[in-house]
Amino acid sequence: MASIEERRTNDGKTRYRVLVRLKGYPSQSATFERLTDARKWASKTETDIREGRYFNYSEAKRHTVDEMIDRYLREVLPGKNPEFQATRTYQLNFWKEQIGSYTLAEATPAVIAEARDNLANTLARGDRKRSPASVNRHLAALSSLFTLAMKEWMWIDDTPMRKISMVTEPRGRVRFLSDAERKSLLEACQDSGNPLLYPLVVTALSTGARQGELLGIRWKDVDFHMGLIRLENTKNNERRAVPLTSHALELLKEMASVRRI
Repeated sequence: MASIEERRTNDGKTRYRVLVRLKGYPSQSATFERLTDARKWASKTETDIREGRYFNYSEAKRHTVDEMIDRYLREVLPGKNPEFQATRTYQLNFWKEQIGSYTLAEATPAVIAEARDNLANTLARGDRKRSPASVNRHLAALSSLFTLAMKEWMWIDDTPMRKISMVTEPRGRVRFLSDAERKSLLEACQDSGNPLLYPLVVTALSTGARQGELLGIRWKDVDFHMGLIRLENTKNNERRAVPLTSHALELLKEMASVRRI
């Protein structure tokens, strides 16, 4: 609730200091010359806080982009899978180098857009030209942090990423193996010295799962009764289940019957 305190300045003038305290929210204060203005501000501030509309601009000036990234790395990222952690840390380190010293109030769309353009002109790992998709993934990583700072940490009232344009990505080529190509691929896998290659490729063709998802499968993730695999280590860090076709299912059953305990 709000409290109003009457104060006297050194020159004898009266001022009214308002202090708004609501459980679960930072205390807010302001000083006014007129009691009427103080009461209006107190009433409006209480209402806005309860309805999630109030934002104290000073919060954005007290926190830097560095602080925002460090808090995310410390509190949020450890709960993600290792592959996601490595990629997201690499992306956020770029933003720390580019705009880490800016306060959240100073991290305007213009500042971020300039950093985005710098990113597009830098070389990626392996001295390759950075792709538009890579730039957009970096922007998405930063956007998720600003959203978190706005919705949960209450450090900003809006995210500057709303005004940032993504880089145009070329349309990808849709490519499917022909029957002859698929046959040659499977024959080559069977001739390989690695006994796991053939069942891995058959399962990949059957499910459409990514390499990292398949390599992370454990026996407890395979449901032979339902004929599906539960994927835990996915790209977007969400669990999903994929069905197995008869051939892939039979191969896994055969492997399961002779697997080590």
